[in-house]
Amino acid sequence: MQGDVGTSSVPGVGLGAATGPMPMLDPFLQDAHDVDQVTRAVLAVVAGGPSVLRAALALSEGGGRRLRFVDSARAADQADLDWCHIDAYDDVPLTAVVRTGEAVCGGVDGFSGRYADFLQDLRDRGVAALAALPLPGTGSPIGGLLVYLDDRSALDDRRIATLTSIARRASDAVRRVRLVSGRQGSDAVPQEPAVPEGALTTSVLLEGNPRATGAARRFLREHLRAWGIDDEAVDDAQLCLSEIVTNAVVHAGTASELRVVLDHGVLTVTVRDLGGMGKPSAGEAHPSEDLDPLRVYGRGLQLVDALADRWGSERDAIGTTVWFALERAGQPAEATEAVTAG
Repeated sequence: MQGDVGTSSVPGVGLGAATGPMPMLDPFLQDAHDVDQVTRAVLAVVAGGPSVLRAALALSEGGGRRLRFVDSARAADQADLDWCHIDAYDDVPLTAVVRTGEAVCGGVDGFSGRYADFLQDLRDRGVAALAALPLPGTGSPIGGLLVYLDDRSALDDRRIATLTSIARRASDAVRRVRLVSGRQGSDAVPQEPAVPEGALTTSVLLEGNPRATGAARRFLREHLRAWGIDDEAVDDAQLCLSEIVTNAVVHAGTASELRVVLDHGVLTVTVRDLGGMGKPSAGEAHPSEDLDPLRVYGRGLQLVDALADRWGSERDAIGTTVWFALERAGQPAEATEAVTAG
């Protein structure tokens, strides 16, 4: 059974093509000038493969707190992609791969009780197997690729390797167009997700000088202790934040915004600088030539990688955003009020 998406927008490609999908997909990804074009090309290729029922692609937003999601049916039928949103902590394979960076692949009857409600719905729709692959990024994945198949035997090692390669190419293309286009059009400068009911949030503008690191640490410590966060999580968060703000001062030299969100025990801290409005600093490569935000920020984020449960870094035409999440922060103690500065 073929997928429910045609390949007219990417002629002659599909996972079953004799020459393989990558030689045909790469030119479309190289020519794409926005995220929607990347998404259409990837989903057309994947959904056109043998035994594929449907494919989907998701991109992480809001410091990893939600995913922006579109499937192959929407990508084929709509002039402008109608992205929807799912919570990053929903119990489904796609969110799992974005949180962990590990692929989730197999028959729908082989997940040992995981994703029970989700998998039952897939069985009812004739899905026999699925593959969810991370779109690799700096730190945590920037999103994921999801594929449903009607034949378990079609999900062999070769198919998984092909999908993994497509996911990597999709990630490279998304990061490239975000840098080059400055997230214009359908992928405009990201909107911070609405703070869920009951969550605590606060923000502050930091100066672009060495005093910013100490100010950021004090600001974070005061709010986390007011929210009842345990000392170990406070210490880890301060260490991660120090590294991020220091790098922002050294490599951007501009003011930056610090935003903190505590939602159901998950602490997300985001720092966004204004690093030159997309113009490379002295000694940096032009954004279109260098997709690795670690090169923008230097090589000093190993501590963040060691302490945070998830983290990510992304450069666009405005500046650089770095975020990290601690999932072990615990429920806050009773607080007299939610802080909503900024």
